[in-house]
Amino acid sequence: MAVKKQFSSFEEMLANTPRPVLVDFYATWCGPCQMMAPILEQVSGELGDRLQVVKIDADKYPRLASQYQIQALPTLVLFRNGEPVDRIEGVQSAPQLLQYLQSRLSLQG
Repeated sequence: MAVKKQFSSFEEMLANTPRPVLVDFYATWCGPCQMMAPILEQVSGELGDRLQVVKIDADKYPRLASQYQIQALPTLVLFRNGEPVDRIEGVQSAPQLLQYLQSRLSLQG
């Protein structure tokens, strides 16, 4: 499942995670973001051994949202080795997101 963790810095969290990280930039008031919550739970359940899912409230962390040029919510950013490698904006169905992520994760080897 998507994990709510405290970390001293976003960069530290990325650096200390051996798996790719899928970051969900969301807001509590965002309807489409709420639709993504159960989809991300499913993705985390199916890919949890290969991928970590992290949720970041763009309203609480505006510096991060600005740093990664988040202009639409929800935006999913895939990080590998601490660097953003891909992004998806808007709601995705679970099968779409799983297929996309599985193809991206298989590229890492």
